[in-house]
Amino acid sequence: MKKVALVLVLLLCLVPTAALAEYITVFNWYDYIDEDVIYQFEEETGIEVKYANFTTNEEMYAKLSAGAGDYDVIFPSDYIIERMIKENGLAKLNLDNMPNVANLQEWLKKPDYDPTGEYSVAYMWGTVGILYNTDLVDHEVTSWQDIFDVERAGTKSVFMLDSIRDSLGVALKALGYSMNTRDEAQLEEAKQLLIKQRQDGIVKGYLVDETKDKMISGEAPMALMWSGDALYSMMEAEELAYVVPEEGSNVWVDAMCIPANSQKQELAEQFIDFLCRPDIARKNMEYIYYSTPIQAVVDEMDEEERSNLTLNPTQDIIDRCEFFHDISDDMEMYDRIWMEVRG
Repeated sequence: MKKVALVLVLLLCLVPTAALAEYITVFNWYDYIDEDVIYQFEEETGIEVKYANFTTNEEMYAKLSAGAGDYDVIFPSDYIIERMIKENGLAKLNLDNMPNVANLQEWLKKPDYDPTGEYSVAYMWGTVGILYNTDLVDHEVTSWQDIFDVERAGTKSVFMLDSIRDSLGVALKALGYSMNTRDEAQLEEAKQLLIKQRQDGIVKGYLVDETKDKMISGEAPMALMWSGDALYSMMEAEELAYVVPEEGSNVWVDAMCIPANSQKQELAEQFIDFLCRPDIARKNMEYIYYSTPIQAVVDEMDEEERSNLTLNPTQDIIDRCEFFHDISDDMEMYDRIWMEVRG
């Protein structure tokens, strides 16, 4: 028996310490959490966080579908959540393990992309609009026509998002259509509008994360941008302003979910619950610059934060916006149109 025990001790000594520790693997957008929050979670719980990043929902979904990694917590947007629920790709959450989820604002507890609230917990939310440089634009920006009409925009003037749903969606809104249309004629019309925008020389580039710094340094008068990135840019350059155009736009939610194949659901739920704690949600809001879904944080905002329409949109702004919905059944048509837009 002593020999057997000695062999076991020797074998255990050969196993790396990290392999014995509890850990979860988190798959999140780039620059979308305060690193101190991760360290605090690890210190308080003893659970190690292994972290991976993605740039777009489509990239994240493709990696999950291909089985390219084992993830325990993911941060998809609303329409991808809707799609993954249909495909049985998400685990049902045990809310008994997550008491802080009760801190969510009421309108986000059972959103229409997850009507039972069993598969996702809102993390951040915001809008899509136009960030513009008041020193370089000689008029008030109020409409999507400001980025599509060459007379109003000028040339080499707009950074567009390298995102099929966002860029195609705002073209649809500019034409008076829903961002979720499946009507091929409407989508073709939106495609032609985006192609004309390029042919007129308006587009300076299709980018994602790089746009923030380029707008801060004054490299273009306008950019299609998510509200949090816009707010970050505005904090760094006072000449920048943000608007949700009068025709309406997208209101989006990025939420926390657990993939159905995760083997560490309880640990993952601990992490999600931790991020819903008001003090932690406040830290992330201040770091990321997006709107928080946690009611207690909203209640404690100072007057400057409350009056900031980029951080805290009014109800009339939200009312003229719409969620993206899953269009996977027509994704082939969307992809074809997007490829033609991008040349």
